[in-house]
Amino acid sequence: MKPSPGAVILATAGALAAPLVATPAYAPAYAAAHGPESIVVQRGGPARGLPFVASRSGEAVATFTVAAPGVSWARKGAEAAVVAVAVDGRHVTDLVVPSAEPTARSVALGPVRPGKHRLTFAFASAGSAAAARRVTIRRARAGTPRADQVALRHAPIVVGRTLPQLGDAYQNARTDTPLLAWHEELPATRPGHRVLEYSVVWSNEDGGTDTPALMARWGRTTDIEWVYRVEVDAAGRRVPGTGVYQAPNHQTLAFAGRYEGDHPLLQTCTVNNNMCDTVTPDAKLRFFLDSTPTRPADRAREVVMDRSPWTYPVMAQEMVRENKIENPADPNTPQVGDQRTYLFLEFKKQTGAPTGTGSIPGVSIGVRLKRDPGTLYRSDHSTPSWSIERDLPAATTVELPAGAKVADIASVEAVRQPMGAGDNGAPATVTSINRGFFLDAGYLPQASGIAWTGSVTLTPASPSAALWKP
Repeated sequence: MKPSPGAVILATAGALAAPLVATPAYAPAYAAAHGPESIVVQRGGPARGLPFVASRSGEAVATFTVAAPGVSWARKGAEAAVVAVAVDGRHVTDLVVPSAEPTARSVALGPVRPGKHRLTFAFASAGSAAAARRVTIRRARAGTPRADQVALRHAPIVVGRTLPQLGDAYQNARTDTPLLAWHEELPATRPGHRVLEYSVVWSNEDGGTDTPALMARWGRTTDIEWVYRVEVDAAGRRVPGTGVYQAPNHQTLAFAGRYEGDHPLLQTCTVNNNMCDTVTPDAKLRFFLDSTPTRPADRAREVVMDRSPWTYPVMAQEMVRENKIENPADPNTPQVGDQRTYLFLEFKKQTGAPTGTGSIPGVSIGVRLKRDPGTLYRSDHSTPSWSIERDLPAATTVELPAGAKVADIASVEAVRQPMGAGDNGAPATVTSINRGFFLDAGYLPQASGIAWTGSVTLTPASPSAALWKP
């Protein structure tokens, strides 16, 4: 079979892969299996390599499924295996493997020229948990996606955190590990130019917003931050002086660090995953995540997790291992309980003009159950600062009694809640619930069972209203 333009053929011993056609990294077709391809790297064992032939130059991406028997992100001493990934002998990224279950992953490989190359995987003993002995990699593919080249070309390389209070230089293999990356295109003032913004999902944040507030205000306990933004011209070239990054205390600062080609080197340097543009000499891990995914228009950032559902078990297991889960779970307390008892929701609202002075109104979501319609379980646990004031699609969660299902819900309601002292009188209009699901026994998202569109306006005189009923 003749490869399509821009395709890369990746071969394993005794098998020849079909050509790779570039599609977004989260699309199933991108990592489709073609033959019984499998390699195993072991603690103390040699690196294992796969040859591939690039038919065109460009930024490459590799996709595969990966599993580490004996590993569990929920258990201390068994958190993850670390695999070092290289191209032609050049270390490009590390991969933290936090599960014994086969998981689809994708990483960036940097620029490659047309011709033969070698993709190599090596077990990184120093960063791996004691229980990790081997990693199995299946259905590996490498390619230079034509449509995503500009986004890949400017994607940041995130160097692992080395904060002494959180352990050694391999701490991101045990806590706050980077899971996903994506990019968004923003308008630029100059015709033909555009701004690329890159964001990362971490498994949690060891500082910053506390866990109950994360669940109420953001609908997850992962940490999601934009890390780098840059303007490019019509030819995809970086406009000098336009690179900025999210620095400590969420400042936006000009990037003054080192580039590898057009890839800025940034290091996670705070307990809440903000960046520095200098890299400490003791750094050990680097994460070159595949940034080809994008966020769908008019959806919350958490949808990127929905499209990679394996991130939810990692999120929940870190909470269990770090003793951040109330046991037994109690929906009447603000402490975070078993995340399988929460309804995960995404909704959209718009705040109107204020009519007076005081705090702005947020919106929280309430749920009533058929067996107890007199109790309203609220996303904010009646804590005013935990309601949601931002006028963007927003994710939140509502803790319910253990065992509750979508079929048990009598209504989903919106509640107008001023964020602090006073009330500025502004109305808040809710226009959609985009999804609502529970996690299954393995912490994976179940199919959404709740969706609604309409227009409900909340005011000081009418501060609550039902949005959805079965």
